[in-house]
Amino acid sequence: MHRFSPHIRVALVHEWLVVPAGSEAVLQEMKAEFPQADVFCLVDKLSDADRTRLGVGYPNTSFLQHIPGIERHYRWMLPLMPTAVERLDLSAYDLVISNSHAVAKGVRVRADALHICHCCSPMRYAWDLRDQYLEEAGLDHGIKGWLAGQMLNRLRSWDAKASVRVSAFIAISDFIAARIARSYGRPSAVIYPPVDTNFYTPTGGRKDYYVAASRMVSYKRIPAIVEAFRDLPDRHLIVIGDGPDRERVAAVAGPNVTLMGWQPREVLRAQLRQARAFLFAAEEDFGILPVEAQACGTPVIAYGQGGALETVINSGPARTGAFFSEATPSAIASAIRTFDESPAPTRDACRANAERFSAERFRREFREFVIHAWNVHRPGAAT
Repeated sequence: MHRFSPHIRVALVHEWLVVPAGSEAVLQEMKAEFPQADVFCLVDKLSDADRTRLGVGYPNTSFLQHIPGIERHYRWMLPLMPTAVERLDLSAYDLVISNSHAVAKGVRVRADALHICHCCSPMRYAWDLRDQYLEEAGLDHGIKGWLAGQMLNRLRSWDAKASVRVSAFIAISDFIAARIARSYGRPSAVIYPPVDTNFYTPTGGRKDYYVAASRMVSYKRIPAIVEAFRDLPDRHLIVIGDGPDRERVAAVAGPNVTLMGWQPREVLRAQLRQARAFLFAAEEDFGILPVEAQACGTPVIAYGQGGALETVINSGPARTGAFFSEATPSAIASAIRTFDESPAPTRDACRANAERFSAERFRREFREFVIHAWNVHRPGAAT
């Protein structure tokens, strides 16, 4: 396995480390590939157990780290984040890799350094989802709404200028590559995120229920999935997750819906392995949960937009699921009925499709991309 020379100083830049999720799994693989790298982030409030599992040690942090209660309110610090990330001192590093969905790409590096941005998405609230963000925050009207809109306009201007500091972009899906092209006018290479296909594996038999799992925030549309089962009284839904939409979900749940709340991933895996299908109604940049379900041999019924179009196969002998065209209760219910009337995708087909997104594949493609970018940036320089 190729390793960069220890004489090449490497920095990994992440937005914040508070609760491990999909982008933290990417950071974990990056750190494993570059064990000598120093980690930088705006805020680090990880537990010791999570810190050990991710292998990130004690990262270098920004001035935001010292604000009381920052672990609860860090998202409200968005207007300060460009300044915070620009003040991180990366002048000693030859290779900087930012893992960015907001401001991490805006770090300042030496003129001769290589800066690769692994882009989960351009800043959503400043670009494609600006109006949705303001509406959900109750800031789509009045003086507060005007001020919030002006703040997002400034963020978008800063984000566009900061993107010029990036030497090369990696996108997590074709969907995000298109967004990078629209927002920044830049090309990007697509490297799908790592999915733990060694943990999520098939076993046992099927039971007659469906599963939905997610953090309960509005764009995940869990209430729409739950409400669909009002029209499917003979079918059972299990919902795993918690979040701000929990009360809305409970309000529309009928007797055929079981709300399990947050569960450890061992419980999630057990439920996925036995489910008839996994339901997914978000328009995600990639969407790891549908791949984890398929890794367990379970087909997926998903909203036919975003990353799901790249991770779920809805036709042919390798079929792994089905799509619905509108994320509404009636469309979801109709898709479930149609799915049940068709031959079910095979466990082997679902598993084979999920293996395209393994962590081993991510590391290989990521390593090859970085080596190629380094050789282009510094022809003839040792790696």
